[in-house]
Amino acid sequence: MTPPVFRFAPSPNGRLHLGHARSALLNDALARSSGGRLLLRIEDIDPGRSRPDLIDAIADDLAWLGLRFETPARRQSEHLDVYRAQLASFAARGLAYPCFCSRGTIAQAVAAAAAPSGVPPACDPDGAPLYPGCCRALPPGDAEARRAAGAPHTWRLDMVRALAAAPGPHRVRSVPVVTSGEGRGLSTHRIGADRVEAADPARWGDPVIARRDVPTSYHLAVVMDDAAQGVTHVVRGADLRASTDLHVLLQALIGVPSPRYHHHALVLDESGAKLAKSRGARSLADLRAAGESPASLRERLGFP
Repeated sequence: MTPPVFRFAPSPNGRLHLGHARSALLNDALARSSGGRLLLRIEDIDPGRSRPDLIDAIADDLAWLGLRFETPARRQSEHLDVYRAQLASFAARGLAYPCFCSRGTIAQAVAAAAAPSGVPPACDPDGAPLYPGCCRALPPGDAEARRAAGAPHTWRLDMVRALAAAPGPHRVRSVPVVTSGEGRGLSTHRIGADRVEAADPARWGDPVIARRDVPTSYHLAVVMDDAAQGVTHVVRGADLRASTDLHVLLQALIGVPSPRYHHHALVLDESGAKLAKSRGARSLADLRAAGESPASLRERLGFP
């Protein structure tokens, strides 16, 4: 039987923190308990924030934790042509369209549509107002002319057409993680029996699947990477649960299998918010400098 494949996929736009450590340690524990493989992927599609020195820092932090991954690590920035080809395929099938709207334009359109009713606009799972479809019905000739003239644009998935092309119901194969004691305070983590949950990709509206500066987005790249690497189990934070609904739809449209998913609890700060690089979460490097040991950090996170 083919061994299960797990992956840890950080972005090199800041130092790793305790939340990353929990996810990496859980992937490692599950890979070891199941006789599986553990891969590292560097999600560096953001040219403005990804830095080579942070890739080295990620490697240092993971080695300090005692984690070992198969090499070489996959880097998304080396596969932009693959993402571009899939985007072109979606466009040729009428499933994706260029969007020339700025955030300000979208906000104005949404506010204008909501004003007569006084009802707040519907939002996607990330909290952004659902895209009102301003560019969805642009004549193809007009869209091509604007692109040829160099007009900045993203690419959006046409959700109505996508759902028609990959009719549901869409399902998420999720798995619980079972933790059991094993003497002397040690614990083991293993994957439990499959569960099936309903997915609701429509709540994303027409999501961006390619940014202005790169021919992909997190959603498209991660789905294609998981398929290319043969990932069977995606173990990531609970904040990405809603993204999984969109990912299973993209997997169906591309024609690749869906992994099993586990969305673990997040490490929270003192205010109850999830740790984030953008809010200055204390990094593993800071903890190391303050005298924290890998053993004490593992125990703090439940991996003695």
